[in-house]
Amino acid sequence: MDPNTPNHVAIIMDGNGRWAEARGLPRSEGHKAGAEPVRTILKAAHREKIRYLTLYTFSTENWNRSKEEVDNLFTLLVKYIDQETMELFTSGVQLKGTGDLDRLPKMALDTLREAEKITAVNTDLTLTLALSYGSRAELARAAKQIARKVSSGELNPDKVSEETLLSEMWTAALPDVDLLIRTGGDIRVSNFLLWHIAYAELHFTETLWPDFGESHLLAALEDFRSRKRRFGRAG
Repeated sequence: MDPNTPNHVAIIMDGNGRWAEARGLPRSEGHKAGAEPVRTILKAAHREKIRYLTLYTFSTENWNRSKEEVDNLFTLLVKYIDQETMELFTSGVQLKGTGDLDRLPKMALDTLREAEKITAVNTDLTLTLALSYGSRAELARAAKQIARKVSSGELNPDKVSEETLLSEMWTAALPDVDLLIRTGGDIRVSNFLLWHIAYAELHFTETLWPDFGESHLLAALEDFRSRKRRFGRAG
């Protein structure tokens, strides 16, 4: 693996609503516009030989939005997956979902599972959609699972390790994040992959997600390459 290229890039795709509002459009139009950068960035990531791309698609907090907006978001998700599955398959991209997926509407979950099945053989790049995802909820769930195993005698508490906790997470199969990108101007991580970003390089941009293109991704990669990663060691 090229140390100058991040193995795992995670993106908080922020700004769809503000993009629409600035144009006098309903928020739903911003979400529609946000689908195109996903295609663009996925292709660019593939060319740059990034192996894992994880997108913060729908958070646990997003369930608090209006029913109309939530329904619209999942309608768009189903449409996107339906349209892109065969392209992902032929491009060598594996699609996966992570999060509290049982909360998803049935059609969305069924569509996701079918796409996962079709693309499961691919190994060039793994595209993970974080859906109904929140890192604190994930950690709490993992702790409960471990507590149950300890209580039943299945697990010795002295044997609980970082690896034990990770194995119970929704995101257990994901490697650590090397580069976290957030669009939209806010400088925070918003409960996203808190375990996996422990040593990630963070890149924030004012660009709203619908305007985020290949040049913005390349700028983030250049930023990543300009940094010296020590992982707690002396330089």
